[in-house]
Amino acid sequence: MLENLVILAPGLLGGSVARAAHARGLARRITVWARRPDARLKLREQPWVTHVADSAEDAVRDASLVVLAAPVDKIIELARQIAPHLPAGALVTDVGSVKAELCRACHTALAPHSHFIGAHPMAGSEKTGWENASPTLFEKRVCFVTPLAGADEAAIATVVGFWADLGAEVTTVAPDQHDEITAHISHLPQALATTLGTFLATKNPQWRNLSGNGLRDTTRIAGSDATMWIEIFQQNRDEVLRALRAFQDDLQGFQTALANRDWPEVRTRLERGKAWRDGFRP
Repeated sequence: MLENLVILAPGLLGGSVARAAHARGLARRITVWARRPDARLKLREQPWVTHVADSAEDAVRDASLVVLAAPVDKIIELARQIAPHLPAGALVTDVGSVKAELCRACHTALAPHSHFIGAHPMAGSEKTGWENASPTLFEKRVCFVTPLAGADEAAIATVVGFWADLGAEVTTVAPDQHDEITAHISHLPQALATTLGTFLATKNPQWRNLSGNGLRDTTRIAGSDATMWIEIFQQNRDEVLRALRAFQDDLQGFQTALANRDWPEVRTRLERGKAWRDGFRP
């Protein structure tokens, strides 16, 4: 059990960390800090919060584990802000969806007296804000833990154990490998869903009401927060561009087969896509 779990700038993910840790009895004390005074007032009313700090610096003074739950472009800034105020040996993790630059910058900011071990729970939603947090958000969801080479083994084990105790299925990869993987399995799907939505927005708006569930399923994540995704695309731009170029090549292959009435090739692609989709775990 952690003595003092500290969550800074909780949104959907940070709030869910707090609620899950409270529900599972993982910390004797759960301290949170939010940038807006009105959010801090509301958080003081939540039964899953032990203490609401008035500043990030005060929040971390006796922290056992700190979770940086700010937007991706604010996490490095927050790490630098709290670094002089952390107790020796404190562990710091995060929930950012882009890892390479972030992990290196946070490690530099916090070393040598505290440890940064990056993390990315694949448990988001098109909904945002700690008000939508859930104690079950991480159950049976993948969480990447992304230590830099040479990171403290005990610190890695603690962070891996923490996310596993929240219900996540933890996989450990290097930060750069994480960014390549998520560019394909998370950021590319967002780009495609958004582009499909913007394309169909140029057509008769009544068509949307005539569609079946296929269109709803395919475009669900197009309803995600634009500000959050701009930050992600900025941070992982190169990997997303590589994924988009490879996808465009494959889409061109489908278009060519269709234009040439190459039905065996079209069937091959349809069956390959079905086999891949059928391979998802229940």
